[in-house]
Amino acid sequence: MPNDAALAASDSRPDALFPLAPRTPEETGVPFLFLVELISKVLYLRGQMQLSELTGHVKLSVGVVDKVLTFLRSEKLCETSRRGSSGTDADLCVILTDLGRARAAVYVQQNAYAGPAPVTLEAYTRQVMRQSVAGMHTTSDDIASVLGQLVVDPGVLEQIGAAMNSGRAIFVHGPAGSGKTYLAERLHALLKGTVLIPHAIMVDREVLPFYDSLVHELVPEPEADSANGIGRAALNDGRWLRVKRPTVMVGGELTLPMLDVQFDAGSRMYHAPSHLKANNGLFIIDDLGRQRCSAVELMNRWIVPMDRRQDYLSLHTGYKFPVPFDMVIVFSSNFAPDQLADGAFLRRLGYKILVDAVTPDQYLQIFRAVCTDFGIAFDQGAFDFLLRALHAREQRPLLACYPRDLLAQVRDLARYYRQAPQLTQESLTWAWHNYFTTHSKTPSIQPGATASGMFYERRNRANPGE
Repeated sequence: MPNDAALAASDSRPDALFPLAPRTPEETGVPFLFLVELISKVLYLRGQMQLSELTGHVKLSVGVVDKVLTFLRSEKLCETSRRGSSGTDADLCVILTDLGRARAAVYVQQNAYAGPAPVTLEAYTRQVMRQSVAGMHTTSDDIASVLGQLVVDPGVLEQIGAAMNSGRAIFVHGPAGSGKTYLAERLHALLKGTVLIPHAIMVDREVLPFYDSLVHELVPEPEADSANGIGRAALNDGRWLRVKRPTVMVGGELTLPMLDVQFDAGSRMYHAPSHLKANNGLFIIDDLGRQRCSAVELMNRWIVPMDRRQDYLSLHTGYKFPVPFDMVIVFSSNFAPDQLADGAFLRRLGYKILVDAVTPDQYLQIFRAVCTDFGIAFDQGAFDFLLRALHAREQRPLLACYPRDLLAQVRDLARYYRQAPQLTQESLTWAWHNYFTTHSKTPSIQPGATASGMFYERRNRANPGE
């Protein structure tokens, strides 16, 4: 049985979410023979190890590992010896016998996992529920602190704040370049607190590695209790890690098979799906509608998890098991919601937030800010030219991405000529034609060229006989 007593006892400690370390093999919640196989595989792959190294590797206490080693010695599968003069367990070294190596080779062929001991699926599910994202609240002060510097419609910020409190799915839509992805990524800063995740989870005697350094940002535990000097790490169950609430983003590469457990036959290892790693945090699906599978198929995959807060995954053996689905899920798309999904799915989307083109005043704010970032002196006349002669003439909306994209090209051209970038009608026109790939040839700008000179050169290129 899982270590329920230790979990309950931990509630009175300062770090109440952290389970206490199991003291016996039974308290780990995993079968004793599984621990025998795990430690055998570790010794098979690592060779001789000190007891302290072995316990540190499998994240179990000396009391638990010693009972496993006692069994291995009784079966003549391992030998122990002392290397050192301290007379403590720190001197104890463990190595497999020939019989032990032969047995461990079979274990590795069956399942190659040889990392930290896993927790049970039941223990993981309980932990996710204890630290549910539903217990996290977003206030107007949080929005002002995290998103207040963004040039965004206040109504959109209000919707985002309410949506983060709802615990329901969020659908952010609008034209390409309006800033949807940038806004969705910034939602990570609204996540509060830390959560516990396991190194690995055991499901039907199979091991599903869980911790991912690319997703989970570790938060170190205090080394010692200031009152009595006892190291907290010695009290905590080392199979768990404290991390910041995770954020996972997937895009056009997403396929339906990626939303289930993957099994690599070559390495004989499982890989957890990305949305499982996002539990207790944020899961962003960017560019919805651009995936290789249809948007309808993808959205239908989420109906049950969003409705019941539970998902179902399968092992390669066919064993199907439930997992918690506790996250703020954000869909970001260039398409309107009713273009991608039917009423059944739309009803489950708590918030549908439109991020559209900005106003001229907002566009000016963004433009000035980017000029400052790039070290380009702002020129009001050049900016007015951009609005009047370029945006208005071609009827292009004022999207939040354009200032940075256009000014980046102005900066790049200045670097080419080894000059300081200048905001002029000529440089903006050059960047505009280059960026939007208009049908006419992009005009060339020579150092010191004037607007009339630039267009004169362009006419001559189009009509060499003139």
